[in-house]
Amino acid sequence: MKIRVLGCSGGIGGRHLRTTSFLIDHDILIDAGTGVGDLAIAELSQIDHVFITHSHLDHTACLPFIVDTVGEMRNRPLTVHASAATLEILRAHLFNWATWPDFSEIPSAESPFMVFSTISVGEAVIIDGRKIVPLPADHTVPAVAFQIDSGRTSLVFSGDTGPCPELWQAVNQIGNLKYLIVECAFSDREKKLALMSKHLCPSLLMEELAQLQRDAEVFITHLKPGQIELTMQEIEDCVGEFRPRMLQNNQLFEL
Repeated sequence: MKIRVLGCSGGIGGRHLRTTSFLIDHDILIDAGTGVGDLAIAELSQIDHVFITHSHLDHTACLPFIVDTVGEMRNRPLTVHASAATLEILRAHLFNWATWPDFSEIPSAESPFMVFSTISVGEAVIIDGRKIVPLPADHTVPAVAFQIDSGRTSLVFSGDTGPCPELWQAVNQIGNLKYLIVECAFSDREKKLALMSKHLCPSLLMEELAQLQRDAEVFITHLKPGQIELTMQEIEDCVGEFRPRMLQNNQLFEL
């Protein structure tokens, strides 16, 4: 199993700044931020499943465009996997005929370009031997993290989250954990904003990683443009013993 980073920035502002999306092999997306826009049409047409951590635009911005661009090229619907609460938000505020057409009814309700599938924390979805497990997260909207398990090794992606003891309890049960991708959206000078928006900053990240009882390679995602160097320096000062590295666009993980 290969996981390619299409986007991992907390904002936009140049070719190197794309918001969150990961491509598993050729057919599964984790989130659908602006990084998806760099895929060719042929690549977009091969995506069969999209797993959404939460409904915020930096994680869903390209979802409507994927369906609109390649829906008629495909011989089966695109399946969007998310929690019941997140699917309700997507239906009410995105695929609502006002913001964007409802592709779960196009070209017909009986044969749509897109279908929704409800996921629940702790309940694995298995696609051709690849296991994706929603894990707890705590954000300003309903949100999940994901464990991606090849059977040999696992990668955990925190999604957007503030402090969440339940996440670390779940992560500590993963015996084959190899990689941990965890958000850190703000520097410590904006800790109040991090707490208000239920994100992490370096001092909060230190408290979260103190709960980790597994060995894993740690990568930092969702850094805000304009604060990248400052935040990474603060992370090094706070949690340097974990040897965290900044996640990069087009980085490839093999599980």
